[in-house]
Amino acid sequence: MQSSEIRQKFLAFFEARGHTVVPSSSLIPDDPSVLLTTAGMQQFKPYYTGDADPVKDFKSLNTVSVQKSFRTSDIDEVGDETHLTFFEMLGNFSFGGYFKEEAITYGHDFITQELGLAISYVTVFKGSDAVPKDTESENIWKSLGVADVREEGMEDVFWGPTGASGPCGPTTEIYCTNANGKDVEIWNIVFNEFLCNGSREQLLAGNAKLIPLEKKGIDTGMGLERLAMISQNKKNIFETDLFAPIVENIDIRASGRNSEKGKRIIADHARAITFLLADGVRPSNKGVGYVLRRLMRRLIIYGVQDALLFDTVIDSYKDFYEELNDENNRDEIIRVAANEYGKFGSTLGRGLNELRRIGEVDAKMAFKLYESFGLPYEMIKDFDDGKNAKNLTREAFDEEFRKHQEISRAGATAKFGGHGLYMKTGEVTIRDESEVEKVTRLHTATHLMHAALRAVLGPEVRQDGSDITVERTRFDFRFGRKVAPEELKKVEEWVNDAISRDLKVEYKEMAYEEALVEGALGFFKEKYPPRVKVYTMFDPKTGEIFSKEFCGGPHVGHTGEVGRFRIVKEESSSAGVRRIRGVVE
Repeated sequence: MQSSEIRQKFLAFFEARGHTVVPSSSLIPDDPSVLLTTAGMQQFKPYYTGDADPVKDFKSLNTVSVQKSFRTSDIDEVGDETHLTFFEMLGNFSFGGYFKEEAITYGHDFITQELGLAISYVTVFKGSDAVPKDTESENIWKSLGVADVREEGMEDVFWGPTGASGPCGPTTEIYCTNANGKDVEIWNIVFNEFLCNGSREQLLAGNAKLIPLEKKGIDTGMGLERLAMISQNKKNIFETDLFAPIVENIDIRASGRNSEKGKRIIADHARAITFLLADGVRPSNKGVGYVLRRLMRRLIIYGVQDALLFDTVIDSYKDFYEELNDENNRDEIIRVAANEYGKFGSTLGRGLNELRRIGEVDAKMAFKLYESFGLPYEMIKDFDDGKNAKNLTREAFDEEFRKHQEISRAGATAKFGGHGLYMKTGEVTIRDESEVEKVTRLHTATHLMHAALRAVLGPEVRQDGSDITVERTRFDFRFGRKVAPEELKKVEEWVNDAISRDLKVEYKEMAYEEALVEGALGFFKEKYPPRVKVYTMFDPKTGEIFSKEFCGGPHVGHTGEVGRFRIVKEESSSAGVRRIRGVVE
């Protein structure tokens, strides 16, 4: 069964059972606590917590989707039989509509009846000090004729939140056998019974609080690539029709690395790059843009410098993902990829020549290569099948990076001395005490403008830097197009409305992880210490929050002190980054 048919069968199966088909959300999530969309349930988090109404939005308590997903945690495993960075997640969801019996029955029927596959075995939660054993799921599986039901612990079959907090609960997993005779987990059905006030890591460490949800929900995820491998009786995911056309178009003989693993890495990264570009991400040295740049540079070390490889990916997926079925978007993807290759190809070539020349590489030399030529850790580690970097570790490289950051910050502080403030959100330049008041007003206005841009343009807006002087504020943000004049007017009006409400401005010092749980925005993670200041601008009468961000100050006490805000210019700063200059009067 072709992957396109599997997608359609999955959606049709659940639509016939009262589920509303919801399109995939962007790879850039609304949730500020996570960098990328890692699971199908992320766009539905507010419906589990009761902050949004599924009946109002979907005309149903149940939804189904094929979600574009991205995980960087498995990047070092990419190239084996099952691991990927970009993947498609088939999922069905319920927000109080049904629970364990229906969810397990749907899973069983889709696998065994709709696809005609055999279930090897399933797993259920064996219980813990905080949550009892899931005997209900065990009994349901056995009533459906699945005899092999295995018990697992919290690390394996208790799903934690996708970000700093969120819905969670015990799970049951479905395993099937591939052409190698290997049992592979293909479907994970999560029973969302709790709100976890902490990250998955905190949950496993016993440091997160579990609060029972008023409405229990279902959250499932099944990797299309793995399901296609089982359905098409292949030995690994790269033999499926999802990858075969891409792999067939890969020629890396020129690099001397024409290995099977190399081709798999290229195929994975080519898909990932294409979808990131299609969702408006552009190469940069921060955040998601840095993830994209790392992937593109890794292709270069494998000898891939032909942007037309992405044409193959687009042709394979354009019939299902409409953002790829657009000639203008196709041309833009190819253009950006070609530009990145052109920009870094010669520099990286010189860096690789230097890497060949020096032979054995330690952490200090690796960082020097990164700083001088832009060679990332993965490229140095992978080069020549790792022969040059046998003793190089990620931990040692990151330590060199940390030392460099400390030196840079010390230099910046010395540069401004007693005549300026170096801040976590950017540089605020003050020449004398008379300018403090004006710059403080501008700095507060900058935070309001950030909030306004997200309110008007959407949560994909991400701060990319700021610079504030006594004359103006300059704010850079990641956004894939020019901001229309009418949109700029709305941003300006939003800020001035917030100013006119004379919002209260307060800060609280707290642990970094706690700040994320509370929803504070921050896009310069590498600069944050374990304890941070979080500034909140809110209406003291209603409690409505207008802005909540990590920041080192300075701020006014009430927004009424800011004065009138005016945007004077909007322009491009770099690829995928816009720049706004504003003043207060």
